[in-house]
Amino acid sequence: MPTVLILGGTGEARRLASVLPPTYRVISSLAGRVADPALPAGEVRIGGFGGPSGLAAYLQAEHVDVVVDATHPFAEQISANAAIACAGTNKRLIVLRRPGYSGTFRRTPSLQAAADLLPTLGQRAFITTGRQGIGNFRNVEMACLVRCVEPPEPLPPNFHVILARGPFTVDGELNLMRAHRIDVLVTKDSGGAMTEAKLEAAESLGIPVVVVDRPPVTPGVPIASTVDEVLRLLA
Repeated sequence: MPTVLILGGTGEARRLASVLPPTYRVISSLAGRVADPALPAGEVRIGGFGGPSGLAAYLQAEHVDVVVDATHPFAEQISANAAIACAGTNKRLIVLRRPGYSGTFRRTPSLQAAADLLPTLGQRAFITTGRQGIGNFRNVEMACLVRCVEPPEPLPPNFHVILARGPFTVDGELNLMRAHRIDVLVTKDSGGAMTEAKLEAAESLGIPVVVVDRPPVTPGVPIASTVDEVLRLLA
């Protein structure tokens, strides 16, 4: 029975775990950064591996045949570790990445570049880049509304934090942006239907959108954009 290790707590990772046929042993690995994660079907492990060497040792110990990196598109460290560990142990690696956002946005290569750009675009920013990396925006001298799943690090008085988990609706996003008089939105190019509502709302309100580009995937690694593509690659 081939063993598949799925890295990531994304919706795509959970769906893949649920549809893989019983001819596979499925292990899902979650980072453990969310206090109450949605658990996938099959075996689940929570926590880090201890870098590429720790992951390589785990792959050998559990006789993993294929690793599917279905982590968040911005989970750079675990993706890099997976590429190194799989190359060092001669294990097959497939990257599952949902398509990114399409549209006319102001794109930046990093969170810091987005933070530097914000004051030139408006006076009240809606920051939806997640809890990690929010420190890049600490010195932004404008009113900032931050939305994340869990509390971020302490922020200056000009920041207002709301805790919420998607999916969100267009009407809900419109009401939120109007209530806080938002005039610029910043987000990561995470992709996925669960987070597109804010983009539609911003477009409806004529609000500029700053999108932080994804980090590149390790060259030579097969990339699938859907769960079905992963199933075809496995077959």
